[in-house]
Amino acid sequence: MDHITLTINGQEIKATRGMTVLEAAQSADIYVPTLCHYPDLEPYGGCRLCIVEIDKMRGLPTACTTPATDGMVVTTESDAINSVRRASLELILSTHPCDCLECHRRERCGPYDICLRHVAVTDRCVVCPSNNNCELQEVVDYIGVHELRIPRDTAPRTIDNSNPFFDLDRNRCILCARCVRACQEITGVGAIDMAYRGYGMKVATFGDVPLLDSICRSCGECMVRCPVGAITPKEPAVPEREVKTVCTYCGVGCSMYLGVKDDKIVSVRGDEEGPANQGRLCVKGRFGIAEFVNSSERLTTPLIRKDGRLVEASWDEALALVADKLGKYRGDEVAVISSAKSTTEDNYVMQKLARVVLGTNNVDHCARL
Repeated sequence: MDHITLTINGQEIKATRGMTVLEAAQSADIYVPTLCHYPDLEPYGGCRLCIVEIDKMRGLPTACTTPATDGMVVTTESDAINSVRRASLELILSTHPCDCLECHRRERCGPYDICLRHVAVTDRCVVCPSNNNCELQEVVDYIGVHELRIPRDTAPRTIDNSNPFFDLDRNRCILCARCVRACQEITGVGAIDMAYRGYGMKVATFGDVPLLDSICRSCGECMVRCPVGAITPKEPAVPEREVKTVCTYCGVGCSMYLGVKDDKIVSVRGDEEGPANQGRLCVKGRFGIAEFVNSSERLTTPLIRKDGRLVEASWDEALALVADKLGKYRGDEVAVISSAKSTTEDNYVMQKLARVVLGTNNVDHCARL
């Protein structure tokens, strides 16, 4: 790879040519606040929080949209930068529930504590589904905003809870457009976009219909990339541990992490290192795994038919019965149907069994719809 060298805050950084200034800083563990940036999305520069100073460049360019060049000298902290960042953050907070975010006592409060600043504060970060997993909290703490110098817009905004898997709470939305860009750039569906202008701007579907009535695929890629609590699962949960596995819904082989709590699956997230999916999942993989794995009706042992009814059996007994039955069929009197939930290798073996052992070419696959 072609490498370049630049200086950030007096530190010499080696970066890959083609990186932005923000990516170069992050590769060297230099924190630059941002809310609209996401690694697999195109640079956007909407939140204006990642502004920096660059020698021989006018103004305060955004680090996420500025290509890093060899010999570049960058400063990420100064009075001018902090002043603009604070103003940008205050504008974001002016339309976001922030009574708790801007409070210097936030980390001392519990979920059921009475607010010590104002008795009317009910929508606080401690009751937000994204609490402690919110990028806005991190940015507020970093910049240190404890009061707003501009009037707040507290007008209630619509909540779309029509989707069976996640809710869209526009009261918490910061208009970073991550969800919109994910829907357009990652999935190619384009179910949502930034609609209207000014204070009326919001994330909406075509015709502003509910998500359930739109072309939304419910894949949840928008939810994964939301930096705040605007798009959250219906049943948010914090797992005790995670187990790496492969999705069993089809043969693509998407890697994922299952969040487990009390021996039950409570969350699913894609594995960003997964070669087949690079962290992305469909609606079945993201929201369907827990339902069938945790189901009380799930079969955990083989069943064979005895005297007209199904009874439990060992694997050896079940496999022996299947082998005995299949051994009685040959040629066109038998057909084999394979499953899309199996891997490509397993399906290959299945058709080989049909053609070579059973002597039939009557082979089909349930994915051939």
